[in-house]
Amino acid sequence: MSSMVLGIADGRALGGSLRVVVTKPGLLHAAKAAVDEVVAAMDQAASRFREDSELSLLNASPDREVTISPLLAQAIATALRGAELSGGAVDPTIGSAIRLAGYDTDFALVPVDGDQIRLYSERVPGWRAVHLDIRSRTVRVPRGVEIDLGATAKALTSDLAAAAASKAIDGAGVLVSLGGDIAVAGEAPDDGWSIQASEDSAAPIDDKEESVTITSGGIATSSTTVRRWTRGGVVLHHIIDPATGLPADSCWRTASVVAATCVDANIASTAAIVMGRDAISWLEANRLPARLIDLAGNVHRVAGWPEHSADSDRFPNDL
Repeated sequence: MSSMVLGIADGRALGGSLRVVVTKPGLLHAAKAAVDEVVAAMDQAASRFREDSELSLLNASPDREVTISPLLAQAIATALRGAELSGGAVDPTIGSAIRLAGYDTDFALVPVDGDQIRLYSERVPGWRAVHLDIRSRTVRVPRGVEIDLGATAKALTSDLAAAAASKAIDGAGVLVSLGGDIAVAGEAPDDGWSIQASEDSAAPIDDKEESVTITSGGIATSSTTVRRWTRGGVVLHHIIDPATGLPADSCWRTASVVAATCVDANIASTAAIVMGRDAISWLEANRLPARLIDLAGNVHRVAGWPEHSADSDRFPNDL
């Protein structure tokens, strides 16, 4: 990622890959410990695959005013903000829809192939159905509404973990990647953080692949090519279109976005898949640089995403 010597730790977290990179290798252990603490807290607060998580208990308590932890309140508020910013393209009330589509457990345990399932097109309840009072940290979820925070909680975790890790090592540079949702914090390397633009976050680093360089903020990639499964010969994936309650039928198979935070990048990348062709004008209006790959594999660079060159491409420092 940089010409300087970096400390790198790899692992698994929140159902996907975890990578922590620091500019001061001797402080890697302290940074990783800070990241692990944030990850564990978010898993306890917002996982829909743990029966004992706060989110699971909330979903099991419809039509009641429930007091929740500051972290879950932040995660839900972030998801509701994402829904508002995206015009409902990213909606946390897709819980039932994504579960009925077959994604009902940690993705590593989802069978790749299986028997046919019957899916019905039906708009999800909608984010406005969730009543959150952020000051009192109370939330009410109507009966029939199931919250899923998968889209934004992982990106929020990257942002919080990078900030916590950098603080733990006195402001040194930190990069945290959770399944490809990448946040950076602290003092960046002199030549910035070079990040490979891959459809699959697990793809090996290859100097021939396109990369971009950031010094702050975050980058997120949403794709229909990685978290996918087959039921009765029909290919399904995890990005739900709230308007239909079904996996999005998009002209894009992958969207990568750079923004001031990983959360904002993730909101935009997920929304781009759902919006289809309309994503281009939306991304440009919001000045969110994006790299979109259509179903034929053609790359579309919008809103200032740099053209590919032999060298990694740098974004301005204010992104």
